[in-house]
Amino acid sequence: MPELPEVETIRRGLSPLIIGEVIKDVFIEKDTLGLLAGSLSLDDFKNTFIGSQIEEISRHGKYLVFSLNNGFLWIVHLRMTGQIVWTAAEDPPLNYQRAYISFESGYDLRWADLRKFGTWQITTDILELQKKLGPEPLDAEFSVAYLRQLIKNRTTPIKSLLLDQHFVAGLGNIYVDEALYQARIRPDTPSGQLSTRAITKLRESCYSVLERAIEYGGASFSDYVDAYGDEGAAHMHVQVFRRDGKACYRCGTIIQKIRLAGRGTHFCPKCQRASRRHVS
Repeated sequence: MPELPEVETIRRGLSPLIIGEVIKDVFIEKDTLGLLAGSLSLDDFKNTFIGSQIEEISRHGKYLVFSLNNGFLWIVHLRMTGQIVWTAAEDPPLNYQRAYISFESGYDLRWADLRKFGTWQITTDILELQKKLGPEPLDAEFSVAYLRQLIKNRTTPIKSLLLDQHFVAGLGNIYVDEALYQARIRPDTPSGQLSTRAITKLRESCYSVLERAIEYGGASFSDYVDAYGDEGAAHMHVQVFRRDGKACYRCGTIIQKIRLAGRGTHFCPKCQRASRRHVS
């Protein structure tokens, strides 16, 4: 699933292309109408969209938010295999293309989704989205004090907590594994056992891992492409994710993989030792 770096890369790519564009038409395949997340019929969606102008594109966690000049917000979630790509109208369809928005300028915003889990939603109140999400690791609100309060007295494994979007917005399986490795914290460590020093390391690691992934344009382990349809390069620079059976770059120990929170979880058993009471 695309995480914060991938969605932010798409936002940055689309921003200079799409702001000011006027929507000419909307097409969604009949068997992909679930894309609208049950919020509107296709006719109502078209009536809201056609003729409106895109004023801004922002991001909240893993969500893209397009602000229209008629007061509506178009909220997009890529889920597992969603792609949103800017193309000329005459360009051939994308693989697994399910929908597109055409603009008066002669360009399209194409939607492809192999598994059809992605969603589009129309709203007038961003609070509907914000109230579901915790702070992002790139925000000042994601502080040591916030993390200390979040994990207090919890026995939940730290990875499980970081994956919960209600607590931390934007992190997913790739970058949680990477941040925990950088902070030298084993993923199954009970959250409440982390010391203040470990929490500080974890906060710093979350920030730096995400920033580095954004610099590389996101990770294309599977279906992710940017706004131009190009793959990112962050997957070429991971330290532990999907490197099970290979040597740790830091110490040479073989990277292990376990199941945690229903997800494949990668770590170095030497650099990320199990702790009885706290992580120093």
